[in-house]
Amino acid sequence: MTGSRSVLASQASDYPRWFQDVIAKAELAENGPIRGTMVVRPYGYGIWELLQEAMNRRIKATGAANAYFPLLIPESYLQREAEHVEGFSPELAVVTHAGGKQLEEPAVIRPTSETVIGEYLAKWIQSYRDLPLLLNQWANVVRWELRPRLFLRTTEFLWQEGHTAHASAEDARAYATRILYDVYRDVMVGVLAIPVVAGRKTRRERFAGAVNTMTLEAMTGDGKALQMGTSHELGQNFARAFDIGYLSREGRRELAWTTSWGSSTRMVGGLIMVHGDDNGLRVPPAVAPVQVVVLAVKDEAITAAQTIADDLTAAGVRVTVDARADQPFGRRAVNWELKGVPIRVEVGPRDLSAGAATVVRRLRSERSTVALTELTSTVVAALDADQAHLLAEATARQAARITPVTTIDEAVEAAATGWATIPYDTVGEEGEDRLAESGITVRCLQRSDGTLPVEDNEPGLTAYVARSY
Repeated sequence: MTGSRSVLASQASDYPRWFQDVIAKAELAENGPIRGTMVVRPYGYGIWELLQEAMNRRIKATGAANAYFPLLIPESYLQREAEHVEGFSPELAVVTHAGGKQLEEPAVIRPTSETVIGEYLAKWIQSYRDLPLLLNQWANVVRWELRPRLFLRTTEFLWQEGHTAHASAEDARAYATRILYDVYRDVMVGVLAIPVVAGRKTRRERFAGAVNTMTLEAMTGDGKALQMGTSHELGQNFARAFDIGYLSREGRRELAWTTSWGSSTRMVGGLIMVHGDDNGLRVPPAVAPVQVVVLAVKDEAITAAQTIADDLTAAGVRVTVDARADQPFGRRAVNWELKGVPIRVEVGPRDLSAGAATVVRRLRSERSTVALTELTSTVVAALDADQAHLLAEATARQAARITPVTTIDEAVEAAATGWATIPYDTVGEEGEDRLAESGITVRCLQRSDGTLPVEDNEPGLTAYVARSY
């Protein structure tokens, strides 16, 4: 099926335009009325809901409980952690008037919630028995973006943000690391079928107010990097600013150690950019709102199409029936292909007379005739296989586009089409400045064995270098 090509720019000729075309034609989202805002359409929100459910289960498995905190934060709260307010000040949206009057104190629309949650952690924590306190919230945040792009950087976006307090630095570090691997990486690899590189951010790239930021970086179809999720050790910076303290077992007043971590609707952007092709989306079955669409070719096939859908639903498949037989079949097929639905089952009078249906797999562009008696088992097996195939394909593509280099100049050259790995001892902060001149950043640092560094200045670290979104 090649009809989709006429309505999408090609990835090779204009990747940014292709990305915008896919979002529009697959009916994922549109620009909102305020510059930088986003209207997420039902199909796009369906992907987000499935992602949210997968993430929420894993977050709760770590012991965190969901809560909710206000959208508006007193401006004075942000002022209490100097590095934090400095890092976010260019992005803040501030409310100065409400109810027809000027507010005595301006209110900031949350760009993130460390400060307001810190205020309540201080109130709720009294002794070591209250620790660790593990919270998460699903919310929207506002960061005033100068160069917005749907799903990647929008002024308002949806996300989850976790905030925790611990009795020791070691416990905080272990929990933040657990979130990175057992929650975020597990969802990105196992659900989104996106391979990610885990590492530590350099000092200049870390979260404002953190002592350590751990990140997961994905490679997009044009070879750039996309930060998919981050987990931060905040040390005692916010505990000191908000007096988040507790009585130890020995009866001493101690400051807590805190973490924060977040992932957002940017993951939907990552799905598009990692898996999409010139015919549109390719949605991993695990997050496909519609895993199978059953298309009735003619009116006389509608009843059979519904029976097939019922059987698939009973097997746990998310399925819909397209019974719009009054519309051209080719146009309907192209629209579902654009949306990246993993499998189409096409049913017409000729198929039914043969006791069969035609199965079309979006990922492989394969068409096969399958007996109706074997259809459900065939489709369920194909969904599992295609989920695994998407991950294997993306993993191989990522590996092929990461180039080991030894100099800054070589790193700049490699970053034109993919990523570079280079000894961080060669780069350092001066090298980061040189890379920045070419629009390139150190995405993260790893030890030689692929594990996370404990300090930025450990000798022998490997830097992943790339252009990014």
